[in-house]
Amino acid sequence: MGILNLTTDSFYSGSQIDATHPLLETATKMVNEGAAILDIGAVSTHPGVDLLTENEELKRLLPSLKLIRKEFPNILISVDTFRANVAIKAADEGADIINDISGGTMDEAMFKTIAALHIPYILMHIQGTPKTMQNSPVYENVVKEVNYFLAQQIIKAEQAGVYDIIIDPGFGFGKTVEHNFELLNKLELFHIHNKPILAGLSRKSMIYKTLNVSPDDSLNGTTALNSIAVAKGAHILRVHDVKEASEVIQLVARR
Repeated sequence: MGILNLTTDSFYSGSQIDATHPLLETATKMVNEGAAILDIGAVSTHPGVDLLTENEELKRLLPSLKLIRKEFPNILISVDTFRANVAIKAADEGADIINDISGGTMDEAMFKTIAALHIPYILMHIQGTPKTMQNSPVYENVVKEVNYFLAQQIIKAEQAGVYDIIIDPGFGFGKTVEHNFELLNKLELFHIHNKPILAGLSRKSMIYKTLNVSPDDSLNGTTALNSIAVAKGAHILRVHDVKEASEVIQLVARR
């Protein structure tokens, strides 16, 4: 899954769609390098951020989504949103998947909306909201608590009629570096849900803080952690750098 950020303040500048990284040029490169899914996000969700309004999100998202759908009629497109109304409008424009960082906690209409749309849903764990999530996150047992959250939200989603669910433990969303590594080191325990697992590790703080480098210099670390994730059974890698992630998948498959 290749990340297409329509935001202006991504933590990794190389992922931003702008004059330096034009949308179609970036998407084409990702598809040519092996992306099976393009994930389009219009709302920045880095720690402490003030979220865009729904109207601002739609204004930023829809033109780019229409362009990608027209240019790549056969690629899977995921839209990164926590708003049910945005999910509806995205699906109307050809989105195949909704990727919800809140796991259904930031819009109570999300589950019934996804059920009505009959499209796959990525259910991620977050502690708090993007504004508050890194204000000293605390867990007694992070793996147990994230697994419990996912189990509870899966039940709610299925009761609403959502059955095509992908789970995401939410690396970096309300977790310390230590929490993130504990989740990665025990990623195999998330197979208990019998759902595909998405790992979003690309250039995140658990890498650049551990190595004392910048996000721009975190590709090698990302490749290392993606290798661990795939070896532990991750089904989807959400990445900024598709070529390197595709190589990880090919090589780990040969072990």
